[in-house]
Amino acid sequence: MTQAVEKTSLYDRDFLLWTEDTVTKLRLGDFQGLDLEHVIEEIEALGISQKKELLSRLTTLLEHLIKRLYIPLPKDYNGWERTIREQRRGIRVLLDQMPSLRNFWDGFFDKAWNFALKDLKAEYPQIQFPREWQFSRDLETMLDCVFWDN
Repeated sequence: MTQAVEKTSLYDRDFLLWTEDTVTKLRLGDFQGLDLEHVIEEIEALGISQKKELLSRLTTLLEHLIKRLYIPLPKDYNGWERTIREQRRGIRVLLDQMPSLRNFWDGFFDKAWNFALKDLKAEYPQIQFPREWQFSRDLETMLDCVFWDN
């Protein structure tokens, strides 16, 4: 009895090999040989990935800013401040590499705030957190201001 051999694309069989093959074809100008459907899919995924990274870093930044501002645990301040610096640095690098992500800052801020607040309310039910961010939310302020010194 003969089994039908399932035809799968290189993309489905070996993603790394597919990427190397695609790069080679692009460099050679072999546009006819490209797997355009998957090329488009991967380029879209790259953009989505960068947006997710910005949202994730902003959420983490807000979580730690909120902790530092509203949770009276001085022994934890150093760790929270270190995470704040790390997220700010990561956001700066991301925005330097992809300046158009700045266009998503305002829209992501409310999402990130809600994610951060929900997690912190669950983690610290005894703390009364503000319902809204109490400070300026513009990009430069969020990346530079030491809110707890004000």
